[in-house]
Amino acid sequence: MIHDTSDPAQPPDQPASTPLPQEPSPRNLRGQDVDPASIAVAEDDEEARLPEQDDESAEFAGEATLAIGRAAIERAVKLAPTSPGVYRMLNAANDVLYVGKAKSVKKRLASYARPTGQVARIARMIAATVNVEMVSTATETEALLLEANLIKQLRPRFNVQLRDDKSFPYILITGDHWAPQIVKHRGAQTRPGRYFGPFASAGAVGRTITALQRAFLVRSCTDSFFESRTRPCLLYQIKRCSGPCTGEIDFPGYTELVREANEFLSGRSRLVKQELAGEMEKASHELEFETAALYRDRLAALSAIQSQQGINPRTVEEADVFAIHQEGGYSCVEVFFFRTGQNWGNRAYFPRADKAMPPEEVLGSFLAQFYDDKPPPKLILLSHRIEDQQLLSDALCVKAGYKVEVSTPQRGEKKELVAHALTNAREALGRKLADTATQTRLLQGLSTALGLPRVPKRIEVYDNSHIQGTNAVGAMIVAGPEGFLKNQYRKFNIKSEGLAPGDDYGMMREVLERRFKRLINAASDGKKPDKESDDAVPQWPDLVIIDGGQGQLNAAREIFTALNLTDVSLIAVAKGPDRDAGRETLFMPDRPSIKLEPRDPVLYFIQRLRDEAHRFVIGSHRKLRKKDIREAGLQEIPGIGPSRKRALLHHFGTLKEIERASVADLGKVPGVSAESARKIFDFFHPGSG
Repeated sequence: MIHDTSDPAQPPDQPASTPLPQEPSPRNLRGQDVDPASIAVAEDDEEARLPEQDDESAEFAGEATLAIGRAAIERAVKLAPTSPGVYRMLNAANDVLYVGKAKSVKKRLASYARPTGQVARIARMIAATVNVEMVSTATETEALLLEANLIKQLRPRFNVQLRDDKSFPYILITGDHWAPQIVKHRGAQTRPGRYFGPFASAGAVGRTITALQRAFLVRSCTDSFFESRTRPCLLYQIKRCSGPCTGEIDFPGYTELVREANEFLSGRSRLVKQELAGEMEKASHELEFETAALYRDRLAALSAIQSQQGINPRTVEEADVFAIHQEGGYSCVEVFFFRTGQNWGNRAYFPRADKAMPPEEVLGSFLAQFYDDKPPPKLILLSHRIEDQQLLSDALCVKAGYKVEVSTPQRGEKKELVAHALTNAREALGRKLADTATQTRLLQGLSTALGLPRVPKRIEVYDNSHIQGTNAVGAMIVAGPEGFLKNQYRKFNIKSEGLAPGDDYGMMREVLERRFKRLINAASDGKKPDKESDDAVPQWPDLVIIDGGQGQLNAAREIFTALNLTDVSLIAVAKGPDRDAGRETLFMPDRPSIKLEPRDPVLYFIQRLRDEAHRFVIGSHRKLRKKDIREAGLQEIPGIGPSRKRALLHHFGTLKEIERASVADLGKVPGVSAESARKIFDFFHPGSG
């Protein structure tokens, strides 16, 4: 989809993702708050509440708890409206178990209160329910939008959950400078220019931009870098920029290059290639062979872009294609993005859903969440017909402001596109199952090699990084049966003031104490720790791995003893002589150290865990050090306080760009007056006045 925001006075509306509140206020996808007065909550009945216990024990308590759950729902039915709306089922800890929508909330809740006819998944949910909350909406369409929004916020365990929900990257050709630049863009589309996308991945955008630079020679540098040039940069030398910054190309010539880039990304690639081929022939006839060679290279770059795109439809201009495949208790949804008749990439998703849920139900819930914060295309093609297909189409029309067709094609090229996506879904799930099986075997082997009491479902690995005690940071990475769980990684800025510079043991004690005190406090309050709501992975680790030797192990053990942690296994991994991989020593409490065989798969697994923790903590340390270095360069400028420093860094990105900026550019920063801009410029350019 292409968005043109050249008029900065009218940027497109983009729904912003909001952080998960403690008690989220319901709203629909258009950003409208729902009147809290419309929420009807079932009356509390202390006799009907479940005793304090976890969800798993509640689920299998039998008919007694099932009857209690039905009783809670029956009380809610008496208060439920007959109009459309959304309902939330809560357990004894006030956690949301399920979010649903209905044309008539009263009828839908009444169906849960029936004594028979419920599938096992629904019966478990009813048994854990002690309370029901309801929100009335004006239409069923609005109920569908609100349901998707609440599922993404609350992540209820009995709903399908879209776990990987990163925003998609776009290509932006800017419209706020006489020499537009081409850049990768994520987030709200507020900057003037033309947006092309979405692309499936940042890598796909990067490769496309590189090829577009070769084909159209459009600059990718920042405006401040552009303004400070006195001679062409390296990109001009390697023929990836036409050099407008130093006048290597005039304004009409550069404008023509930008027009061709816009035409190509808008789907008129054949016309652009014909124009370039004509110019190449013309230059060749006039014996201007260097110019002809330049056009030849540009044509080759365009061909490279199209060859990377793979399948390109002939009759489909703009569409998202979804195909779902289920196997081994997992679901995989493969998504292909087609814009301007070009394939802009694909991505595989593995939504969390009950194994008994049919593919149509998983796909329907997935789609509503997928478009919660993304603009839909005009055509959506599905491998399975979902129950609320027309309702979803109507809801997306309301959200987008134009007609959106949701279709399950039966023949022709559209059917071929869906079949191609389904093949990719099948292959992606096959790879996922193979990786999961391998990970399971490694976890079992780790348990056997270390003599652990059980196969770990959650492993936490800790490491520290600093330079002579400065910018000290600790990090935790998490791994489980499905591999690394990057959404649960954590970093810890070391706060203790009494630590000696470079005290690794003290840093490790601080990190572990902060981590496990937080878990203990959350458990005592009956709450889940922040951002750890994925019930597929335990919140408490079964195994903690420390990067270090006996000293680090002793430091960790002190914290475990002080906090009375007896159910978490602990090991330290010391590097071999000369830091050779394969010669690591493993230290465990009250047991002799051990060394695994250099080619043991379990040792490779431990190395991967340690190296991932090292990579993450080094990255966190470098970011912290870079921030300090950036800010340190602004400390000495008189009259420039913290607010202006933040504004300058936010506007220019790096200290080097601030140094390169002109007085006029500095004056454009919010909060920086003309006098302050002159002070900053003079600080970096003494004697220039």
